[in-house]
Amino acid sequence: MAEYSHLSEIDSQIAPLVEALPRLVIDANSLPAIRQFSTEAFQKESKFEHLLPESSEYTVEDHEIDIGEGVKVLARSVTPTPRTGEDGKFPLLFWIHGGCFVLGSLHMDDHRLRIASVKLRLSIVNCQYRLAPEHPFPTAVDDVTTALKYVASHPDTFSASLNKGFLIGGQSAGANLAAVLSWIARDNPFFKDTPLTGQFLEVPTVIHPQAIPERYKSSLLSFEQNKDAPILPRELIDKFLEYYNPPPSDPRYSPLLLSSHKDLPPAFFQVCGMDPWRDEAFLYEKVLKEAGVPTRLEVYPGVPHGFQASFFNIKQAARLREDFNEGLKWLLEVGKPPS
Repeated sequence: MAEYSHLSEIDSQIAPLVEALPRLVIDANSLPAIRQFSTEAFQKESKFEHLLPESSEYTVEDHEIDIGEGVKVLARSVTPTPRTGEDGKFPLLFWIHGGCFVLGSLHMDDHRLRIASVKLRLSIVNCQYRLAPEHPFPTAVDDVTTALKYVASHPDTFSASLNKGFLIGGQSAGANLAAVLSWIARDNPFFKDTPLTGQFLEVPTVIHPQAIPERYKSSLLSFEQNKDAPILPRELIDKFLEYYNPPPSDPRYSPLLLSSHKDLPPAFFQVCGMDPWRDEAFLYEKVLKEAGVPTRLEVYPGVPHGFQASFFNIKQAARLREDFNEGLKWLLEVGKPPS
């Protein structure tokens, strides 16, 4: 979308800092070490410490969800401590981490999910999935689908009342999986009595670059425009896609290609101006809106995909964190069943 090209002009606060960012090189030899370093870095994350609620205000519990054939995935629940007047049952958010299907773990978003749980009175299940290339497509989709079914079937385990709200969300690859699960849940009779009421899509990808229909090609310019962006340049995306290996036209990777987007849950988007996937998010929001889906979108000009981890103290990172909570709050309100 040419009208969004100006969003690639670099934010003045990060301009002097991007040269110091390490260039990530992914291959079979480096991948285990990168995964370990990433996990340890997020486990030791101290930037959020001063923002965290008191430990007495919430409960954290790790669960192993059986997804079949002897395989279990780790899910971490965060539940607010009930206050006077509360019944101890909260709306639920099922969250999926990012990492382009190759990296990442539930530690990535652990701190901000604890904050959101207490602030918004929200039960949160933060779910992992098996990673590529060891577990290529559709393993991640199957893992989180099975985990979502388990959560929907056992709300009491997570102090949740799905009638108060049942949200799904994620960042990057997690946002792709959240968008995919939104239509899977819409079409699967299993969720007839527990429909999703909102989807939170933070810097999502929704279309494989080899499957872009001709009618959309003039709208998707950021993949080329931001090909050399810091943090997530196109060469890394190509490598991650090689590892994940989804069929380009399969809607389990490319939900933009769904035959109908009608009746999908309301969607909240966070979009970065220097992200190669920027224009996909703008287009998907437009397609959902045209299908009658309530949407809301926040954009962060001049910053790359996942910028908040590297540039925690800039103004736009603070705004993104505030919008994170505001977006969840909006989804809870807009998806609330009529009284």
